[in-house]
Amino acid sequence: MNIAMISYHTCPLATLGGKDTGGMNVYVREVTHYLGRRGVHVDVFTRSQDEHVPHVLHDLGYGNRVVHIPAGPEVPLPKPELVNYLPQFVEGIRKFSTEKRIKYDLIYSHYWLSGIAADSLKKSWGIPVVHMFHTLGLMKNRIAQSPEELEGEYRVNGERQVLQMADRIIAPTLAEEAQLYFLYHADVSKITIIPPGVDTDHFYPIPPDEAREAIHLPVNERMLLFVGRIEPLKGLDTLLRAIAHMRETGVYSQVPHYLAVVGGDPSATGENLSSEMARLQTLCSELNLNDMVLFLGKRDQASLPYYYSAADVLIMPSHYESFGMVALEAMACGTPVVASRVGGLAFLVADGKTGFVFPDNDFINLSEKLTLLLTNPGLRDRLGQQAADYARQYAWPNIVNRLLNTFTEVLCNQ
Repeated sequence: MNIAMISYHTCPLATLGGKDTGGMNVYVREVTHYLGRRGVHVDVFTRSQDEHVPHVLHDLGYGNRVVHIPAGPEVPLPKPELVNYLPQFVEGIRKFSTEKRIKYDLIYSHYWLSGIAADSLKKSWGIPVVHMFHTLGLMKNRIAQSPEELEGEYRVNGERQVLQMADRIIAPTLAEEAQLYFLYHADVSKITIIPPGVDTDHFYPIPPDEAREAIHLPVNERMLLFVGRIEPLKGLDTLLRAIAHMRETGVYSQVPHYLAVVGGDPSATGENLSSEMARLQTLCSELNLNDMVLFLGKRDQASLPYYYSAADVLIMPSHYESFGMVALEAMACGTPVVASRVGGLAFLVADGKTGFVFPDNDFINLSEKLTLLLTNPGLRDRLGQQAADYARQYAWPNIVNRLLNTFTEVLCNQ
């Protein structure tokens, strides 16, 4: 089987924690790798963002390729501008296919922009399309806190176009299936629920003292951890307010702790500093938390197991998550997760078993959950062990088997 994987706006090889890098990058990379292990050939097509990076790389193994297609200037661009270069991107994929004399059996596209590209290719190649949205524009608009965070109508219309075109939609949870049905009136017979997976050979429990020594973090204080993009929908301000409340109520003096934030670029200055990073740093100063919060910046995937294992708790205070791969990775490392009760997180985190969930934006409730874990090491260890056990069912070989079954079914129905 030959698969054309499309990830237009972000490369699966990119360093995590940037503006447009996160769970989707991990998903595309890992699915490609594990499909290769099953003998499936995959070419991942992504827009070239750096003229100095080779246009074809074999970093995912098994003969599978990451193909950087020049489409517009080879620099990072805002998503609204990327729409203009989709025709050039599609033509570049067609040219690559012709030059390499390869015919694909199926297209697997990710995010709505890739789905629009897949629509054009489907018409010329006559092959089926399986699509995964990863996030939905109407859901993001529901939790937007400012006009700048609103997604344009062009995206929502594009998502509706992809829903009509795709032969099968992969949704990570029942929550997204419901969102697609109620908000977009999607045909649920086209939706298959398959969650993302986790590499249990890479993400596994490391003794905390060894993990902290490896990444040069303090070993004597309790460590809270946030991993993710620095943007408003991730809810990091809720976590900062929870920590400030814990300090005010004496938890810090009882159990010294700090927060490590992995993501973004805290060392940037001036116009290069993102508005959200600047807002959060200002909030830290206002809440008198500068001595308790470490903004560590982006980290590569190889180092993340050390951060997860070093942490006492991983917190995901997001206002919206289609799934929450960071939570799954942390659980695989034996770290309990405290997450807002939204989207996929409400399904992934088993309340009282692998961690806790709390009402979105409720920093008081979040502080209570964190206090309980910080002051009760027996509970923390038990939830961590149960989290590691629970995460094993999401091992990538299991997930890729389900994907392959779906691909085969779609092909048989043509």
